[in-house]
Amino acid sequence: MGQEIQLNQFKPEHFALFERRLADETELMAEWLTLGRFASDAHVGGFELEAWLINHAHLPTPINEQFLQRLAHPLVVPELSKFNVELNGTPQPLQGHALSLMERELTSTWKHCRTVATDLESMMILIGILPTVRDSDLSLDNMSSLNRFRALNAEIIKRRLCQPLRLMIEGHERLALLHEDVMLEAATTSFQVHLQVPATQIVRYYNATLILSAPMVAVAANSPFLFEKQLWDESRIPLFEQAVDTCGESRVTFGSNYLKNSPVELFIDNQQRFPVLLPMDLGDDATQFNHLRLHNGTLWRWNRLLLGIDDQDIPNIRIEHRVMPAGPSLVDMIANASLYIGAAQSLANRHDSPENLISFRDARSNFYRAARNGLESSLIWLDGKETGLRNLLLAELIPMASEGLQQLGINRDDIEHYLGIIRNRVESGQNGADWQKKYVTRYGRDFSQLTAAYLHNQLSGKPVHEWDV
Repeated sequence: MGQEIQLNQFKPEHFALFERRLADETELMAEWLTLGRFASDAHVGGFELEAWLINHAHLPTPINEQFLQRLAHPLVVPELSKFNVELNGTPQPLQGHALSLMERELTSTWKHCRTVATDLESMMILIGILPTVRDSDLSLDNMSSLNRFRALNAEIIKRRLCQPLRLMIEGHERLALLHEDVMLEAATTSFQVHLQVPATQIVRYYNATLILSAPMVAVAANSPFLFEKQLWDESRIPLFEQAVDTCGESRVTFGSNYLKNSPVELFIDNQQRFPVLLPMDLGDDATQFNHLRLHNGTLWRWNRLLLGIDDQDIPNIRIEHRVMPAGPSLVDMIANASLYIGAAQSLANRHDSPENLISFRDARSNFYRAARNGLESSLIWLDGKETGLRNLLLAELIPMASEGLQQLGINRDDIEHYLGIIRNRVESGQNGADWQKKYVTRYGRDFSQLTAAYLHNQLSGKPVHEWDV
């Protein structure tokens, strides 16, 4: 979905051609995996980070075209709405100072972005859901002017039979409304960690990632408010799932099962279960997997497999771990990445496969429970027992992550620094969602004031467990 497309209206023959090429590329992927044609010698990490542009009233400001033109930075690109942009990180081999290098690059990019925003009399903020965003902000007038976004919206509306979206979230409070287009998705901004591992090991790492999604969404939760309602600790989860619903089937999903033998299982599921939305003619060179990659880009699994092609035309597979929101601070997000990467490394390499110890049904149930209740969740874990998440993190998951990062050869000082932030956050019980809820409890429901205080703390650079209310 990062590529622009040439058409925004399609005919039946476009769909038929795309579906044939999608089937051919999916078959070729399975063949190449069997033949060992995918990269098999790398552990690489990276990220995507979605950010908000806001004005001095702390409301979204739709200026991303002017912003991006002035910024002219290859790692910063448009997002669905005119008030969002996406920052990317350069992929880092997972060894040595990889984590601190990620933070250093992100800090440099973020500083440049903030300077340009200031020149445009605006500000930038990293937060899962902006507390001041209004339903009226999420209109087609504020959709970025790229064909791919317009076409995606048109096809989703068509598949909803032109019926409005019915959003319903039951949380601490209840939110119900109708919305005409896909722009509700623009209210959700995330920090997506990419993990490339050898193709021969991707099944184990992917299944481990599914299991870890519950603790990761809880420890990182930063989205408790939407349209002035307190909902889930990570309200992005139900919001995004419902925002691109097509007549009862969401294209945002936790999935339906673990992988069993091959990553191609996920792409076969994509092909068989989800209709094509953007049937572009991307040529007949199946070895670039262009149609498979585009179709995959119109599905937003919370843990998505992505295909890439390196400079030597060798394909690779990476996991896109999508459960974490943007914010609260830069160092918090790199700490979150360190917890995920380290825990995935340990869990995927256990002698007893963790997917044999916890059912997929329990892993999925854990995820939604953790998104709703954050750090105060209780989860079913590998021993089959229900346990408090904070105890689980302190007693098992943080030590597991430390061991995994050591296996990768990550610098010990980096491990202690970033996992120390996670430990302090868990011990204090204060992640981004908790801080926002405490602020509103103390000062009332002035969401502009909340956003201003949040931004002040974010600019301090302190991790969220050190933020005063």
